[in-house]
Amino acid sequence: MLLHLQKKFYIRLAILFLLTSTAILYYVANKKDTVNLKARSLKKYVKQHKVKAFDKSQNSTIKDKIKVVQPHKKKVGKYDGKIYRFGSGAEEIKIAAVLCGERLNQTIVTLKSALVFSKENLHFILVVDENNHEDLKNTILDWPSDVLGRLSFEIHPINFPDGSEGEEWKKLFKLCACQRLFLPSLMHHIDSLMYVDTDVLFMQPVENLWHHFSKMNNSHIAALCPEHEDFATGWYNRFARHPYYEPLGVNSGVMLMNLTKMRAFQWEKYLAPIMKEFKLNIVWGDQDIINIIFHFHSEKLYILPCEWNYRPDHCMYSSVCKTAEKNGVAVIHGNRGVFHNDKQPAFKAIYKTMSQFNLEKDIQHKVIELITSSLKETINTNCGKHLSAIFSKMEQLEKYR
Repeated sequence: MLLHLQKKFYIRLAILFLLTSTAILYYVANKKDTVNLKARSLKKYVKQHKVKAFDKSQNSTIKDKIKVVQPHKKKVGKYDGKIYRFGSGAEEIKIAAVLCGERLNQTIVTLKSALVFSKENLHFILVVDENNHEDLKNTILDWPSDVLGRLSFEIHPINFPDGSEGEEWKKLFKLCACQRLFLPSLMHHIDSLMYVDTDVLFMQPVENLWHHFSKMNNSHIAALCPEHEDFATGWYNRFARHPYYEPLGVNSGVMLMNLTKMRAFQWEKYLAPIMKEFKLNIVWGDQDIINIIFHFHSEKLYILPCEWNYRPDHCMYSSVCKTAEKNGVAVIHGNRGVFHNDKQPAFKAIYKTMSQFNLEKDIQHKVIELITSSLKETINTNCGKHLSAIFSKMEQLEKYR
């Protein structure tokens, strides 16, 4: 009887041992699979999330061990259904431009030139037609983050008076060029700005131009450069059939505008009567209207030196902008399409150099050096010869700053 009980006990013990061994083996096998699965999952996690660092020496969680490189978040602004705004807009220096038609790339190069030379934060005020709105906005937002950190901007729709009169203003001279005439009412929230055509490139810091606001007296509502520097080649003094700012007229491609003073002057009340009286005699559109206003109110205009609006007229026959010879070209104005046609190779070379400048990769202080080099191929032309001499001097001055 005792032997039978002992036999039964050992059988049960053997069965228990087998069950325990099986359980242990099953656990070990599954743990290995789990570890392999975790290892594979971790590799997948690392690959998907672009892991930058993994510290194996620390016995901590994956969350503590892995530093994930987050994808770049594109900055966005605010759109109220009419105006798109990016940034605070608190920057003192405000630059306005109008974009209509096929001038998107040219406008981008203009804005880029302002950023390249400026050490200040800038605010762009852009009045844009519907076809260019999204492309302009997205192009600016794609600029490097350090560049976007130096600027803000607002994009407004084209806005002319209602009815047939508005259509007439819109098509006068170049498409939408007359929009600048209505900036005092359109930008009622802005005190002062510098307006530039989209065929304008800055060659010196924009803050140097902005500084001229402080030189204007209480009567001045705007600042412009002369249209010409000598009577022999002047257009207004020889051909104009309407009043103009004497003695040689003014060019509207670069214009400092104290909008507060212009509103007080009731600037826009003069526009329709002038258009009605001189419509058949106007050749240069809004520029002629501006000349007519300042012919009768010359005390309201501050004259800028010609280096702030350097055009082919300053060099195509002889070098007539003497302040540019002394101080360098501050703004290059490619009017009459010379940035794109072959009539003035020097202007085309300057535009090409600036358009190819990369805000992210290129060194800013090298711009003048690159332009000087490009002008060497144009010295067989009058403008090429004169501009090459001016930019060579600017390059030398740049090296000693």
